[in-house]
Amino acid sequence: MNEAVGTVGVVCPSEYPLLGFFTMVLPLVAAGTQSLRCPRIVSADHGRPLPGFETSDLPGGVVNIVAGRATELLKVLAEHDDLDGIWCYGDAEMCATAKALSVGNLKQVWTNEGRHIDFFNIPQSEGRCIWSTPTR
Repeated sequence: MNEAVGTVGVVCPSEYPLLGFFTMVLPLVAAGTQSLRCPRIVSADHGRPLPGFETSDLPGGVVNIVAGRATELLKVLAEHDDLDGIWCYGDAEMCATAKALSVGNLKQVWTNEGRHIDFFNIPQSEGRCIWSTPTR
């Protein structure tokens, strides 16, 4: 049974700044929570432009964007006690770090396990299987 997770921190891919951002954030907004009051804190690459949510139809506070280096923000997001989950896209080392740092507060963690995902390839970029299949 799907249940609301709560507040989730998201580390977006830097290869596809806009597409990766929407691919990871919109499912959380649409289906991952029981209400729009559960905010998503998104870590976006500091060198890439992002869409302005201040002009969107989303209520204020639903998506909070924090720009910076993902490797630096990951530690803060993973160790933050007020976050209920973290969704991290990165290399194998970054994914392992997200898991290791989240152990202390029992945060749910989803990663790409260091695999490259082509966000322009529909079978690769859609569905739960891309985030839950273990690497071999």
